[in-house]
Amino acid sequence: MKEHQRKKVTIKIPRPLYEKIGKLIEGAGYNSVTDFVVYVLRDIVSAQGRAAAEVYSEEDIAKVKEHLRTLGYL
Repeated sequence: MKEHQRKKVTIKIPRPLYEKIGKLIEGAGYNSVTDFVVYVLRDIVSAQGRAAAEVYSEEDIAKVKEHLRTLGYL
């Protein structure tokens, strides 16, 4: 078995969903439903990572509140 094949797993999805995705991606430049699903999952995971990185410290929040207070919003 090739090295890259051992690093993959199988994920089962309902056949109707698979077929809908296949129709959806026709002409979109994806080589397969698998390629599209991997792209979408990577995008979702990446977005979650970005959201987690956007957590502000208490000091940051205090600075923003003080700035808003000086502008008369608080």
